[in-house]
Amino acid sequence: MANSTERVREYLIGLQDRITSTIAVIDGAAFLVDHWKKPAGERLQGEGITQILEGGAVFERAGCGFSHVRGPALPPSATQHRPELAGAPFEAMGVSLVFHPRNPFVPTVHMNVRMIAATPAQGEPVCWFGGGMDLTPYYGFEEDAVHFHRTCKTALDPFGVDKYPRFKRWCDEYFYLKHRDEQRGIGGVFFDDFSELGFDGSFAMMRSTGDAFLDAYLPIVERRKSMRYGEHQRDFQLYRRGRYVEFNLVWDRGTHFGLQSGGRSESILLSMPPMVGWSYQRAEAPGTPEARLYSDFLVRKDWV
Repeated sequence: MANSTERVREYLIGLQDRITSTIAVIDGAAFLVDHWKKPAGERLQGEGITQILEGGAVFERAGCGFSHVRGPALPPSATQHRPELAGAPFEAMGVSLVFHPRNPFVPTVHMNVRMIAATPAQGEPVCWFGGGMDLTPYYGFEEDAVHFHRTCKTALDPFGVDKYPRFKRWCDEYFYLKHRDEQRGIGGVFFDDFSELGFDGSFAMMRSTGDAFLDAYLPIVERRKSMRYGEHQRDFQLYRRGRYVEFNLVWDRGTHFGLQSGGRSESILLSMPPMVGWSYQRAEAPGTPEARLYSDFLVRKDWV
């Protein structure tokens, strides 16, 4: 298991570097690189690399973190579907990113790929993978939604034609604000607790997902980053960012896992936008682009 774990770690660090170096070129600003280590004596041991760009020309805040941690017992968020592993020591590693663009016509994007290994008191070590990516536009463009979903499908099809529709549905169900009865965005793909292709096959599927991220997102950024916008569009962007914050703090398993396991809160919360707004019972005028976001994009539908 140790050699396999090292292969995953090398891939994840390389993926983080590829993504941040590409985004830095597009933005024209460098990422701050913060190597951190959990001190001895804390309940969670490990280290990581947080890379973050703030106040850029294209991205108001772009965070991409790698972490590799070990703990004496899996937190509840990781064992709700695997009760037999409750209390098992574990090892977890992953790359997670959220990019908040400055221009309201460029969507926010999230991507995560990860591996968790646990060693129950009885039996062999258990290893599974998770990951996916999803898009959260403030103004909807059908060609962007189609491109993003088509790229996700292309990445997953080699591992079975059932994977994209299955993981697309999972993404729609996961990135849903139950308290608002509202989708967070247009979705993408999401999978968790995945090991059915064996270690090598499951790892390969995770890699294909991570490798597809730049192809899925960058053409959208290039199409939208220079579009003109005003105070009205900016205000709507900040309002919709409020939904992003609500989901991450109330419903996101990754956030809960990190905080419940004693993770580094500064890195766990790098997904938060730098500016956000809320309005009481806000309603958009019928026929406006803002209203169309709700009616045509924040709904579960087939994009490919």
